[in-house]
Amino acid sequence: MILVRNQIPLIALVLCGVLFCWLILFWLITDSCHPIAMLTMPMSPVWTLGNLIAVFAMWVVMMIAMMLPSALPMILMHHRMARKNNQSFENLSFTISYLFIWVFFSVLAVVLQFSAQKTGLLDPASLTTTKIISIILLIMAGIYQFTELKNTCLSKCRTPAGFFMGYWKSGVLGAFKMGTRHGLFCLGCCWAIMLLLFVGGVMNLTWVLILTIAVVAEKTLPAGELISKLIGVGLILAAAYIGYGLFYGESMQSMSGMNMECMAPMKMS
Repeated sequence: MILVRNQIPLIALVLCGVLFCWLILFWLITDSCHPIAMLTMPMSPVWTLGNLIAVFAMWVVMMIAMMLPSALPMILMHHRMARKNNQSFENLSFTISYLFIWVFFSVLAVVLQFSAQKTGLLDPASLTTTKIISIILLIMAGIYQFTELKNTCLSKCRTPAGFFMGYWKSGVLGAFKMGTRHGLFCLGCCWAIMLLLFVGGVMNLTWVLILTIAVVAEKTLPAGELISKLIGVGLILAAAYIGYGLFYGESMQSMSGMNMECMAPMKMS
């Protein structure tokens, strides 16, 4: 009970950091005409240096907002175990190195966003990919939920005690190495889900929240493994639904055009 009471400031600090990041995202959406907000959504495929920095910063803030809540149990467990070594900076080192992995992912996400916009596969206004690319991403993410790599990484994220028993290293440097390792497991667990941001809209806060809840649920709830599989099924079904709409819509438009052509009055020679 004493340990839990001592961790209240840490819990409050982490949650405040998460809330602050969500507020930044909310501000970017609600005040989209602000010069800084406009830099994060370049309409032209030719980005300025300001666009590049702003988009990268936006991705970093979004990754912290989405991934830090699911890492809280691991951070608290490390804090509880590190207290025995009387190293006040170990937990900070662990947390920073964990977030560093998602900063690295943000770099890759910026490259993907720029490339997709450059090739016309990404709508710069909604920050969503074309339907074909969305279907591919949904199927890929859905299938990945059933892979051995996903299961291995998810199990490491779901069992803080087991993770530290297998990889514990003392000291600030040791904590940094553990945080990096945990971040890599977390990246292996969630990278496919994070790419789905391009499906529902990178700056669609409702979609961002849904993906965040999915990540937190599969990593922290008792039935996380089952939830992970259900998420996979849901993603594949979503891909099928979009695919059906895409094919059926085009078919109906084609048939409508044929009907109109047939119903057009014949010209008298």
